[in-house]
Amino acid sequence: MSSKRSNVRWGIAVLIGIGIVINYFDRTNISVATKPLMSSYHLTKGEMGILLSSFAWSYALVQIPVGALLDQVGVKWLMRIGTLLWSLATFLTAVVSGMGLIIFSRILLGIAEGPAFPGASKATGYWFPIIERGRATSMFDAAAKLSNVIGVPIVAFAVTAWGWRGGFILTGILSLLYFLAYWIWYRDPEESKSINEAELRYIREGGAQEEGEAPGGSMRNLGYLLGRRKVWGLTIGFAAYGYAFYLFLTWLPGYLETQMHMSVLKSSGFAIIPWVVATLTDLWIGGWLVDKLVASGRDGSRVRKTLLVIGMIFGLAVAGAAFTSHASVAIVWISIALGGLAFSAPIGWSIPALIAPKGTVGTVGSIMNFVNNIMGILAPIITGFIAGGTGSFALGFLVAAVVLLIGILSYVFLLGRIEPMECSQISRL
Repeated sequence: MSSKRSNVRWGIAVLIGIGIVINYFDRTNISVATKPLMSSYHLTKGEMGILLSSFAWSYALVQIPVGALLDQVGVKWLMRIGTLLWSLATFLTAVVSGMGLIIFSRILLGIAEGPAFPGASKATGYWFPIIERGRATSMFDAAAKLSNVIGVPIVAFAVTAWGWRGGFILTGILSLLYFLAYWIWYRDPEESKSINEAELRYIREGGAQEEGEAPGGSMRNLGYLLGRRKVWGLTIGFAAYGYAFYLFLTWLPGYLETQMHMSVLKSSGFAIIPWVVATLTDLWIGGWLVDKLVASGRDGSRVRKTLLVIGMIFGLAVAGAAFTSHASVAIVWISIALGGLAFSAPIGWSIPALIAPKGTVGTVGSIMNFVNNIMGILAPIITGFIAGGTGSFALGFLVAAVVLLIGILSYVFLLGRIEPMECSQISRL
């Protein structure tokens, strides 16, 4: 083989990132269609909040079993199955009639997309050495924000041109194309035919997670991990981020359409501004800056934890949006908040691969993402009922700020150093 190191890992990062973009198209299409759906089915804001959260009901519930399956079955096969199912669920949403069947199709979508983020985190741990982990993680996490920059106007155009069902048909086609791409190109490092020995050695020697299962069995390992303060520090902090993130993901277009009285197309233009900011800070700060500081010799734990907390503090700017009736001012506050939260997110997603004992990255990631997505259920419902009851989203934004404060305290006092947990106890289980 050639002594020059190949760069297959970055192609894998792009493939994973594209999947997350399309994954989020399927999540946000319903928020873009908020106004047409409310009109078609005569929904209150509280009822719409329930519909917006229905995806997260099943998505949250499958996180723990998905984590165990990722550690046992592996990334490749679970993601292949999940991608095919989420394509079918998106098409189903477009063709069913009645709120009950729409909710059912969203629940199915939540099950199918369950492996997406834990799988991306685990694959990144396999494919990237620690000094590149920030950029690699930010590539798939920033994709979730970029999807709103690209997807919101595209889906808004489809909804305007072809009705709300057209938006789901479009995202279903994109999902099916991604299923084919993933089936063809994704392999773990040890089975890839494209990677050369130099790159494989670079990945291994750089601290990439080893492939394979942990000893002890899934349930015993889960019990062990649930007893670790470090796991709960990460989980509570990331859940606080998730509450604010899901508030914006589900309600930002609806907030602009209903409270600021914008059309679907106009609201999509305003809504992409915070997501552009979020995409840039995610890549530049959560990815490039983290890796640069760590590569320069600074303490990796201190770098990651400091930027993690600073990002959450910027997130508190969501409270500023509670005190304005001007759309442009609200967007500035929301952009500051999402920009900060965005660069904390890839750091959070990189932590499972940095702290988990061998073979448990999927489980740690799924614990974190399970509680994160409980917030994905609560945030749209709580915000919807607050907006419906008070006639304003102001109190909903203030609630998000309080939740973020709790998350900051968890990161500061519970997480501790970002370093591997003791694995000898797992091997004895």
